[in-house]
Amino acid sequence: MDIQGNVFVVTGGGNGIGREVVLALLREGARVAAVDLREPSLTETARLAAAGPRLTLHTVDVGDEAAVTALVGDVLAAHGRVDGLINVAGIIQRFAKVADLERAEIGKVLQVTFWGVVNTTTAFLPELQTRPAAAIVNVSSMGALAPVPGQAAYGASKAAVKLFTEGLYAELRGTPVAVTVVFPGGVATGIAENSGSAIPGAGDTSAMEAKLTTPSDAAAQIVDAVRTGPFRVCIGSDARSLDRLSRLAPRRAAEIIARRMAQLLG
Repeated sequence: MDIQGNVFVVTGGGNGIGREVVLALLREGARVAAVDLREPSLTETARLAAAGPRLTLHTVDVGDEAAVTALVGDVLAAHGRVDGLINVAGIIQRFAKVADLERAEIGKVLQVTFWGVVNTTTAFLPELQTRPAAAIVNVSSMGALAPVPGQAAYGASKAAVKLFTEGLYAELRGTPVAVTVVFPGGVATGIAENSGSAIPGAGDTSAMEAKLTTPSDAAAQIVDAVRTGPFRVCIGSDARSLDRLSRLAPRRAAEIIARRMAQLLG
């Protein structure tokens, strides 16, 4: 579908990949409703964009169904229609084994990372189905392809996003609504800090960050997915490699990751 002149809702638009998606869409002439829980982060996105009325800011907790339902009316009042939904918002859990997690911690991750996608998708889908061409792009994670010790709840939430999106794809085949699921690998964002879940033992990260995909590069690939409507996108060589290995030898993939993560969990 075309980017220029169309209206897109982007969750997680206040930082990281989500902010870069907002900026990339605006550069291509789109109108954008940026959604985030943190108002100051959205304000900074607007400052960077300098896009005037083509960008509207919406401080919403995507895990709150009633707030997301109200968001639909706000976006329609500001832009008149919705042509695409890009779900980037998500949080990781505290790095801890399942046995050491409180039920509330697991619930919080699921509420934002999975139910946030469900809430926005079901709320905006009736509007998207009225358009001659529309797109839903839901960002899952490389962590949905194989288990990461210390991130079992987060991986479960992203695996749920994967199958929810793929199910939606199957249901909307042959309609004007293209559905894509995205699996980013390592991306240099502040998701750990924004989630209140600093990575243990992560001291000097300069060498690690040199191997990560930049948020702007990840955003470019997501915007291209909006344009072309593929079934799935893996971002980064790490995600592409894990995608292949997890399908060919899932147990081996799990064991390789477990060995690499052993030092973080103690």
